[in-house]
This record gives sequence, structure tokens and C-alpha cells, in this order.
Amino acid sequence: MPFENTPLPYAFDALEPYIDARTMEIHHDRHLQAYIDGLNRAIAPFPALQNCTAARLAVLNAPALRCIRPALCRNAGGVFNHRFYFAAMTPDGSRRLPCGALQSAVLQTFGTQAAFEDAFTKAALGVFGSGYVWLVRDVAGRPRIITTANQDTPMARGLRPLLCCDVWEHAYYLKHQNRRADYAADWLRVADWARANDIFTGAAPFSAD
Repeated sequence: MPFENTPLPYAFDALEPYIDARTMEIHHDRHLQAYIDGLNRAIAPFPALQNCTAARLAVLNAPALRCIRPALCRNAGGVFNHRFYFAAMTPDGSRRLPCGALQSAVLQTFGTQAAFEDAFTKAALGVFGSGYVWLVRDVAGRPRIITTANQDTPMARGLRPLLCCDVWEHAYYLKHQNRRADYAADWLRVADWARANDIFTGAAPFSAD
């Protein structure tokens, strides 16, 4: 079946005052929709791909699909990354607190929560142009901060995504203009650490498909 743009699990204004409602509406209804439309066009001639998830399509590299590989990387990556980004935020204040095994691992790796947030913000500032900042679980089971360009995904590197901050300008420019550091700090105030901990421990899947 074709991909559809499912509603957010919260209202557009639910993340105020950190992420504004107008940005959320445009980001979800226009930007994500454009990637969904592009992905559906790309896979339309390939019935075998109709039931694949965006996460799977984003890293699919079969020789027979070489002709649509750029479109899959761009659009399937765009669908997965955006859906994960929206799912990685929550209006529920009780879920915004680091918790469980992930909290312990973050403290072991970064020393303090403040040190983690400083490293995350510096990573956001270090993305040249468009991309994402991620907290991932590496193959050794440790939390790491990475960045990806454009619509590349952590799965292409064998990493398990836990948190995702979109640093394309359309994600923050209406409210934060060129103040990306302020946006990253605000984004960290709405990050869903409870979901991230569940993904880290394997209690929940990482895919938002």
C-alpha cells in the first residue's frame, strides 16, 4: 500500500513554547508530505516494495534498484527521519526526563547530563547545511552522538537510533531564525527520553513506520 501521512500523536501546539505550532504544522503537513509523495512515486513501478517500511527502503541497495537508489535514499530517508523526529518529542513532561538504563549509559559515557547536552548542541552546530543530530546505540551497546547529512540514516552505519533532532532550517527558522543553538536547547526540553530508553533496552522498536 502507498505510504500515507498519519497524524501526529499530539497537537501542533503541544510542544509550545519550545517548538511553535506553525512550524510543526508546516513541517508535518508539507515537508513530510513531500517526501511521502516522492517515495510513493519512486516505488510505484515495483510491487515488491509496496509492503516495505521506510526504514528498510532507506538502506535497500539491491542491484536491480540502482535506477531508483537516489530517490529511495532521499525520500525513504526523508520519511523515516521525519517520522522518527516527530516521535522523538513529547508533550508529556514525565517522559522528558532521562531514565533507566539509557540514563545510566549516558552518564557513564558523557559524565553528566549537562555534558551530554553540551555535546549534543555542539554536534547540531557542526552540521554544515542540512541534516540531523542523533543519539544512537552503537554495535557495542553504548550511546553515541552522531550527525547525518541530508536524509541519510543511522541504520546505514549499523546504528540504532534513539533520539533525533532535525537541523534542516525548516525545522526551526520561523521561531529561532539563525539561532540553531537555541533551537537545539529547546528541542532537548521536549525529547522523549522514556521512548528512547525503551528503544535502547529493546523494549520498543525504533521504527516509526
